[in-house]
Amino acid sequence: MRLEELKETLAEASQVFVLTDANVAMYWLPELEHWLGCEHAVEIVVKAGERYKTLGTVQRIWKALLKHNADRNAVLVNLGGGTVTDMGGFAASCYQRGIRFVNVPTTLLAMVDASIGGKNGVDFVGCKNQIGTFAEPIEVMVNPIFLSTLPDRELLSGIAEMVKYGFVADEDLLDVSEDNYEQYILRAGEIKKDIVEQDYRDLGKRHVLNFGHTIGHALEAYSLTTETPLTHGEAVALGMWCALWLSVQLCDLNESALIDYEQRLPSLLSEAEVNLGIGDIEAIMSYLDHDKKNRDGQTSFVLLKAVEKPVLDQHVTESLVTEALLEMMKLVRTL
Repeated sequence: MRLEELKETLAEASQVFVLTDANVAMYWLPELEHWLGCEHAVEIVVKAGERYKTLGTVQRIWKALLKHNADRNAVLVNLGGGTVTDMGGFAASCYQRGIRFVNVPTTLLAMVDASIGGKNGVDFVGCKNQIGTFAEPIEVMVNPIFLSTLPDRELLSGIAEMVKYGFVADEDLLDVSEDNYEQYILRAGEIKKDIVEQDYRDLGKRHVLNFGHTIGHALEAYSLTTETPLTHGEAVALGMWCALWLSVQLCDLNESALIDYEQRLPSLLSEAEVNLGIGDIEAIMSYLDHDKKNRDGQTSFVLLKAVEKPVLDQHVTESLVTEALLEMMKLVRTL
């Protein structure tokens, strides 16, 4: 859908609502409304951060829709990073059994991953994305201008997600960096879109997108309970190291892939404060028990037999996962 077509769609809607967080609102809310020609939209501004990706925040969104008598012909525009697009998509897909929504990602991570693919949801009792829906936005509008106000830490978070695509689908993306990331944005989005089209309901092929995320999600969720939370990308960067280490042990991945990745890990974590030790292992492992890819009580991993050659649904013993975490923590202390 072209911009002019989207503007026409919004003009024909009974009402337009714009959901964003307090950080993004300061920079981009008036500009977006002017850009889309919806200056009279109802604005819904929520607190920023993964900590607020909850059913409580979604209830606030629903109450705002109800207060303004939103009907089935209303459109919700989600302006923000993955937290906003996830929550907004979930809120829209449930309200009156589903209203239309548009995603306008403002972070690199959301542009290449979170806003694409129709997965919407919130965290629940500390577990990532446990409550959610499958529902597609009518459009995802990607504009790199939003990245001009993005903090370096969030930029690196998105780059880590792009590196994931390099490991599982296109080796060229292993070259992505802070200097060249813009040239890879569309390619990363294409990879995500192609994989989703093959397995929209996440029953098989789409699992490949979970590379680095099994341990990554557990690390992210655990870190949110500490004074030094990790971004999604930082947690995934650590999770990818663990997945590569396990791939060397279990899938005969050439160790050079792990060694090469270790060379770039310091840059991906340059803005992070990683305070993990042996005393955190048990709590991290408890979050693994709630991973959505688990089957029959066993944690499933995406591993690699080579770059661009992922192996899906690999069951790994608890002892080997623990060893991977310990080795990762040992490595991080040396960075």
